[in-house]
Amino acid sequence: MEKRYRPNVAAIVLSSRYPEKCEFFLGLRTDLNNVWQFPQGGIDEGENPKDALFRELKEEIGTDEVEVIAAYPDWIKYDFPPVIAKKMYPFDGQTQRYFLVRLKSEARIDLETHEEVEFQDYKFSTYKEVLEQTTHFKKPVYKKVLGYFKKEGFI
Repeated sequence: MEKRYRPNVAAIVLSSRYPEKCEFFLGLRTDLNNVWQFPQGGIDEGENPKDALFRELKEEIGTDEVEVIAAYPDWIKYDFPPVIAKKMYPFDGQTQRYFLVRLKSEARIDLETHEEVEFQDYKFSTYKEVLEQTTHFKKPVYKKVLGYFKKEGFI
């Protein structure tokens, strides 16, 4: 049987101090134990990825006050681990579009603006810390995307 992938958008959020300081937003999920990740979410029917990006940022971190620096050129697929696959049924994984964004100086993060709170805490981390602190099944994707943005000179 062919695998089903949920269309999804993900944001690599840099602090407003970029480019002087390169620090990445990581959110601590409310529904999984000690899982740090970038903001992300499903793309609604008929919604384009960029609109989904702004909507998801507003829902998950309480602000869409960002400027888009770059987009990863391709969709990236990954499979869910079994425990998450059950929760995300009928999907076997996600196909994601990644955007690199910078918080505007007036942006204020508020994790509790949406009914469904996704993150219980957040921090800004270095490139190395992101790869050390994120959950195992996202690491290969994060390495690939961050590596691309680094190679292109954005980070």
